[in-house]
Amino acid sequence: MWDRIIFCGLVICLICLTEQTQGQKTPLVVQGTDCTQIKTLSPRATSGVYVIQPAGVTSPFKVYCEMLVDGGWTVFQRRTGAEVLFNRKWAVYKQGFGHLRKDHWLGLSKVFALTKGGRGLNSTMRVNLWDFEGGTAFAEYSDFHLGPERGAYKLNVGAYKGNAGDAIRGKYAGIDQNGFGFSTNDKDNDGCSPCIFGDIAENECSFSEGGGGWWYSRCGSASLNGDWHPAGEHIGWASGLHWETWKGPAPYSARASRMMIKSVWKKIITAN
Repeated sequence: MWDRIIFCGLVICLICLTEQTQGQKTPLVVQGTDCTQIKTLSPRATSGVYVIQPAGVTSPFKVYCEMLVDGGWTVFQRRTGAEVLFNRKWAVYKQGFGHLRKDHWLGLSKVFALTKGGRGLNSTMRVNLWDFEGGTAFAEYSDFHLGPERGAYKLNVGAYKGNAGDAIRGKYAGIDQNGFGFSTNDKDNDGCSPCIFGDIAENECSFSEGGGGWWYSRCGSASLNGDWHPAGEHIGWASGLHWETWKGPAPYSARASRMMIKSVWKKIITAN
């Protein structure tokens, strides 16, 4: 009988120790300021989750790094399906949501920290797109950075290159999203008061885009945080993963998207 009591007591102690250990937070070990630095320091590093701490940030955080031939890219948006909903409010878009290895939004505050510049560095942003017919496309922008929260994390992009078209600056005149603040379904910065599209008056672009947050400008022709639509239901929706300089003429919702950034050295121009 005493053997059983002693055995049961040991089991209870082990369970308690396990629970206490699980409740403790393991300190994050910083591996670099961003994915670009990690790849530079460890050229054989593979894609996956890493811990970074950009300059000026007090607390490190986890990111997913795409380690490609041209360097390490920090992913801040990924869409592949409907599992993670993107109709979120401002506070959630600021903090981030989703699963780093799957669909997620890293967080406006983190992207701001990554793209503040300094140390002679700029950021390049790359948008990758996949359609339902087996095709892919990309859009890349130099000098990418976000403004501070007091300016609604205003979008700033430089020169474009790629084969998806420059949807940020617009499929047609007057909808350039460059220089606009971020909008969510509870914080409107899209410049519509209202915007008139034929016989439709639009006050808040986020609502027509399924509640997804984005840098809307009179709604615009780029928006990758709307509702995800499956094959057979991906054409004609006002909401969706839209990059309208790539597909059309009817609104086409992409099968998947990825947005990521890489730090690059600033070009220094010297006078002759």
